[in-house]
Amino acid sequence: MKHNKIGSVMTTEVVRATYGTPFKEVARLLGRHRISGLPVVDDDEKVIGVISETDLLVRQAEIPDPYAPKKRFPFARLTQEGRKRAVKARARTAGQLMSEPPVTIHAGDSIVEAARTMAQHHIERLPVLDEEHRLVGIVTRRDLLQVFLRPDAEIRSEVIDEVLIRTLWLAPRSIDVSVVEGVVTLDGHMERKSETEIAVSMTRQIDGVVAVVDKLTHRLDDARLQPGEQALHGVADDWLRKL
Repeated sequence: MKHNKIGSVMTTEVVRATYGTPFKEVARLLGRHRISGLPVVDDDEKVIGVISETDLLVRQAEIPDPYAPKKRFPFARLTQEGRKRAVKARARTAGQLMSEPPVTIHAGDSIVEAARTMAQHHIERLPVLDEEHRLVGIVTRRDLLQVFLRPDAEIRSEVIDEVLIRTLWLAPRSIDVSVVEGVVTLDGHMERKSETEIAVSMTRQIDGVVAVVDKLTHRLDDARLQPGEQALHGVADDWLRKL
């Protein structure tokens, strides 16, 4: 089963900064292009860090307020996070302002992988690299949402071709597959319980699928069979399907 790749949804015209880009120029780039962040690259187009609006706001937030009460924890700056904030508060260039190491993804990775990476790191955009780890694009959460614009008919065809025919070796019409607004319903009778689980699991992984309604039934609950019996049934069934 093939997932759509990041290269198919990424933006190739990337607004970027270099290590020496002045602080104010970074702010201008974000404002002019109406973006919330950008990558920082070296002379070889390798991504060395990323900058977000939050990084810029740290400078403003760290300016001392002469009328504010003294902080209860004066040693907060001694922590690793405190030291990082102190450096960013004094930053004059993109290199001093950026967060590192950068979280990136490759153009050949799947949309699913990008979504997991964004969720894991709580970020909204990812620099996209080529095979030589050079910057070739940027992908945002909004870009990833394009996958859910796939037509229902296209999703249905992939379920039938990739899951039923190529993986489970079933006849195209042996299982009824319907798709409405990205919700896939699988209805029919299969030989083994494990096959129904495979069908549902693989269908969930198809790009654009919102949910799967499982109406599949089975003749044999192979989860209760002994290992030898499982192998016997598997070989026999595979042989019959090839006829």
